[in-house]
Amino acid sequence: YKHYDVIVFLFIGDDMSKILIIEDEKPIQNIIRAFLEDAGYRAVSADDGAEGIVRFRECRPDLVLLDILLPKINGFAVCEMIRRESSTPVIMLTALDDDFSQMKGFDALADDYITKPFSMPLVVRRIEAVLRRMEKGGAGEEDTQLRYRDIVMDPDNYDVSVSGENVSLTAREFEILRLLMENQGRVFSRESLLDSIWGYDYFGDEKIVNTHIKNIRRKLGGDYIETVRGVGYRIEKENP
Repeated sequence: YKHYDVIVFLFIGDDMSKILIIEDEKPIQNIIRAFLEDAGYRAVSADDGAEGIVRFRECRPDLVLLDILLPKINGFAVCEMIRRESSTPVIMLTALDDDFSQMKGFDALADDYITKPFSMPLVVRRIEAVLRRMEKGGAGEEDTQLRYRDIVMDPDNYDVSVSGENVSLTAREFEILRLLMENQGRVFSRESLLDSIWGYDYFGDEKIVNTHIKNIRRKLGGDYIETVRGVGYRIEKENP
């Protein structure tokens, strides 16, 4: 994997949450570990499924990042073993991007499923969302949903609906829409969207932003995102 987007110091782990990384490819493991530690988390790692179970029982982490194609014990089995003795959240990080593998991951009671190659800023956002859900416990907490006209976004569960109908967005499409909805009325240039969503070390063509905006508009089925000619994009601020 040649490229992983990294933004350092933008995300801070609350109270030094401990994260166990179960990943057999050392370069990927080291990238994840270094980024999480820079972001304020404590990171523990394991190189295969069997070691992952041992480290899980030793360190009792707050969250597990789990590869699927592991030596000794695969990630599906590891997740099932963790679930038999703990409700600790598990996020699968894997190259298996087919629907069957994703359904199998959720059948094993994984809390989230992220496919490689991935953007580390988005991985940290997903970690934060899962940890928030664990802290809330689903009872009597403040509503964190974002709303604009007939769009409802649930950042904690990565859900979007329009007029009550679910809309399927990719991770980056979701983050673009989330950024615009959280900052209604503010214009974001293509460069600032690249910096916020793809990471400061992205060197690709800015036209990728246009493509993602086009896809978001098509999926939402309405004219929600305004193009500010020569500047960028925004969602117009609703009247209070």
